[in-house]
Amino acid sequence: MAVLTERPGLMLGEGWDGFRLLDSGHGRKLEAYGDYRFIRPEPQAMWTPRLAQWDAHGEFVPASDEDGGGRWQFDGRVPRDGWTLEWNGIRFNAQCTPFRHLGFFPDMAPVWEWMDAQLDGMPDPQTLNLFGYTGVGSLSLARRGRVTHVDASKKSVAQARENAALSAMEDRPVRWLIDDAAKFAAREVRRERRYDGIILDPPKFGRGPNGEVWRIEDGLPGLVADCRQLIDGNSRFLFLTAYAVRMSSLSLAGLLAEHFGDLPGCVEHGDLAVREEGVAGQAGRILPTAIYARWSNEG
Repeated sequence: MAVLTERPGLMLGEGWDGFRLLDSGHGRKLEAYGDYRFIRPEPQAMWTPRLAQWDAHGEFVPASDEDGGGRWQFDGRVPRDGWTLEWNGIRFNAQCTPFRHLGFFPDMAPVWEWMDAQLDGMPDPQTLNLFGYTGVGSLSLARRGRVTHVDASKKSVAQARENAALSAMEDRPVRWLIDDAAKFAAREVRRERRYDGIILDPPKFGRGPNGEVWRIEDGLPGLVADCRQLIDGNSRFLFLTAYAVRMSSLSLAGLLAEHFGDLPGCVEHGDLAVREEGVAGQAGRILPTAIYARWSNEG
C-alpha cells in the first residue's frame, strides 16, 4: 500500500549554463536565459533584492487585475523569434511569450531528472506527458523510451517538434498530439491503455483546442482518477505540479493518496524552487515557484 509522507519535501533547481536566477525581491525576479536577462513578476519574492540595480534586456509588466495579462518592455535587443538554449544535452528555443514566461519552465529541471531516475533500468518504458507544452520534459523522457505528448495548443506542439529537431531527436518515438488533456486521458482509459509513468503539469485555467474550459479545482480530481486507471503495480511514477493556486501541496498529495493508495510505493509532496546565485559572499536564497505531489513505486 502506498504510504503518504506527511512532511513536505523540496525539489530544488540550482541553475545551469542556460538559466540562472540572479536576484529576487519586492515581488519580482531577475533571471538570465543564456546571454539575455529579464525581470518578471514573482509574488513569492517578498524580501528585499540584494543587488542595488537590475540591468535587464526586458521586463514583463503585469496588468492591474489578478487574472494575468500584461506586456513586455524591452531595453535591449532581444531576438523576437527566440534563441537556442540547452539543458542536459537537449536543445530548445527560448522566447519572450505573451504569457510572461520564456517558452519553458526552468524550475522543472529537478523533475525531469527525477523522472529519468525512476525509469532507470526499465526496457522501453511508455510515458505520458499531459499539458506537455514545448516538449523539453517529453524529450528527456524520450531518451528512455516511447512518449505520448499531449497539449491543447497547436503552437506549443509545433514548437515541441521544432525543439526535437534542434536536439536531433526527430527519430525518437514520440507521439505529438494536439488534444484536450482530460478528454484524451478518458479515451485512453476506455482503450484500456497503460503507462509506466505520467507527468501532469496543468495550468490554473485554460482552454482545449475546441474551446473546452479547464479549471484546476474542477477538473483535477477526475483527471487524476483517470490517470490512476492508466497506471498499474508495475508502473514507476505519476508526477503532478500546480502553479499559482490557492491550495497546499498536502491537498494534492491527499488526492493522489486517495487514488493510488492501493498501489505499492509512496506518495510525497512539497515545493518546487530555484536557488539564487549568491551575492557578495552570501548564500543564494531559495525562491519557491510551485507545489507538487508524486506517486512512485518505491519505498
